[in-house]
Amino acid sequence: MTEAAVLAAVPAKGLRSHALGTVSSTVIGMSSTAPAYSIAATLGFVVLAGAGFKAAAFILFSFIPVLFVAVAFRELNAAEPDCGTNFTWATRAFGSRAGWMTGWVVTVAQLLVMSSQSALTGRYTLLLFGLPGLADNRAVTTAIGCGWLLVLCWLCYRGIEVSARTQWILLGIELAVLVIFSVVALVRVYEGSAGPQASTPEWSWLWPNDVGIGTAVSAVLLAVFIYWGWESSLSVNEESADPRHAPGRAAVLSTVLLVLNYLLVTVAALAFAGVGENGIGLGNEANSEDVLAGLGGAVFGTSGVGKVMGVLLIVSVLTSGAATSQATIMPAARTTLSMASYGALPKVFARVHPKYQTPSVSTWTFGLVSLGLYVLLAAWSENVLSDSVDAVGLTIAIEYAMTALACTWVFRRTLFLSVRNFLLRGLLPFLGGVFFVAVLVLAVIEYAKPDAGATTLFGIGGVAVIGVVSILIGIPLMFTLQRACRDFFAGRRLSRGSVARDGQVIEPV
Repeated sequence: MTEAAVLAAVPAKGLRSHALGTVSSTVIGMSSTAPAYSIAATLGFVVLAGAGFKAAAFILFSFIPVLFVAVAFRELNAAEPDCGTNFTWATRAFGSRAGWMTGWVVTVAQLLVMSSQSALTGRYTLLLFGLPGLADNRAVTTAIGCGWLLVLCWLCYRGIEVSARTQWILLGIELAVLVIFSVVALVRVYEGSAGPQASTPEWSWLWPNDVGIGTAVSAVLLAVFIYWGWESSLSVNEESADPRHAPGRAAVLSTVLLVLNYLLVTVAALAFAGVGENGIGLGNEANSEDVLAGLGGAVFGTSGVGKVMGVLLIVSVLTSGAATSQATIMPAARTTLSMASYGALPKVFARVHPKYQTPSVSTWTFGLVSLGLYVLLAAWSENVLSDSVDAVGLTIAIEYAMTALACTWVFRRTLFLSVRNFLLRGLLPFLGGVFFVAVLVLAVIEYAKPDAGATTLFGIGGVAVIGVVSILIGIPLMFTLQRACRDFFAGRRLSRGSVARDGQVIEPV
C-alpha cells in the first residue's frame, strides 16, 4: 500500500474540506490554550512554589518538551491526517485497545477542562458587568456558565467557518490586551513609576539555577500544562486546505507563539509586581488565582483610561475562557466522530450535519455531557470542582506521552534513512514522550499528597483520586463496547502498522 493509498484510506467523514488555512488553524490552536487565563491562573502558583523570579525560566524550559511533542504531532499528521489524531495514531502504533484508551483519556481531559472554563465564563461575565457579589454566588455563575456552553456548542454545530471567525475575534481581543498590559507595565518599570516593589528584568530570570529539586519539580508540573490545547489545530486537519502539512505547521507555530506571549506577560508581571508576599507582589497568596486581576489597577491606574483597561483585562480573561471552550468542543467532537467512523464507538456518533458539515451528534453529546458534569461538580463542591480541573494534568501527560512515543514507534523503520528522520521522527519525539511519562509519575506522587489539593479521600489527595479514577473508568467501558465494536478491536477497521521506506504501512507489526 503506497502512502497515497494510506491517505486515501482515511474514511470520508463528511466534514467540510478546504475550509481552513494555516493561520486559522494556528488561531484555533492558540485559542485552545486560553493564553490570558492560563498565565493569570498559573504564574502566581509557580512563584509560590519557590521559583520567585525564576518563574520565567520554568515557563521557558517547560516549552521545550512541548515543542518536541508538537513535532511528533506534525510528523504523524503528515503521514495520516485524520481528525481522530491521538486515537488514530496510537492505534496504528500500539493496537486497538491502546488507541481506544488514548481516545478516552483525551475525551476525559476535554470534559474536565470544560467544567473549569464554564465556571470561568460564568464568573467573569458577572465581573464584566460590575457584579462581584453575584460572581461569588455558585448558583448564578453555574447558570451563566451553562448558557455560555450551550451558545458555544451551537456555534461549533453551525459550521467550521463560523467557529474559526469567532476564534479570530476572541483571540484578537485577548492577545491585544495582554500585549498592551505587558508594554505599559515594562515602560513604567523602566521609567521608574512602577513603585518600590518593581525590579528591572534580568537575563538571569531565564535560567533556572540556584533552585532546589523540589521547587523545580513543582514549578515544572505547574508550568508545562499551560501549553495544553495547541493540538486542537490538528483535530481540524480534514477541514484544512492542506491536510497533510498546514495543521502540523500550525501546531508548531502555535507553541512558539505561546511561549513568546507567556514570556512577555511573565517578565512584565514579575518586573512590575515583584515576588513579595504583600500588596500586589506575586508571592502574595491572595493574588495567586488571578495575577492579572490584581495587577490591572496598579498598572493602568484609576483614571478613565485605567478603568477602561481594567475592564478590558476582565474581557480578555472572559474571551480566553469562551475561546477555549469553543476550541475544546471542536476537537472533542471530531475525536468521537473519528472513533465512530472506525467502529470504535456506536455509528450514531459518526453522523455529520448535511448542511453545516459538522459532527452533529458528537458536538451536542459532548456539550450536554460537559454541561451535566459541570453542574454536578459545581453542586457537589467548589473544592471538588477545583481538584477536577487540576486532575486534567494527569490526562494531558498520558495524551502527550502516547502520541510522542507512537511517532517514534510508527516511523521506526525509517529513522536511520536520514538525519531529519532520526531527529524529528525519532529522538525529539522520544525525549518528549519520556519527559511526559516522568511528569505523569511525578504528578501522581505530588497530587496524591493529602495537602496537594482542596479535597482528600482515604488520606489521598483528591486530584490524584479524580484523575486516576476518571482514566480507569475507561477500561470497563472499553470491554463493554468490545462486543458491539468487534471489527475495530480485531484490527479490521484501523490496523496496527508502521511506516516503512516508501511511506507504506506494513502489517502486521
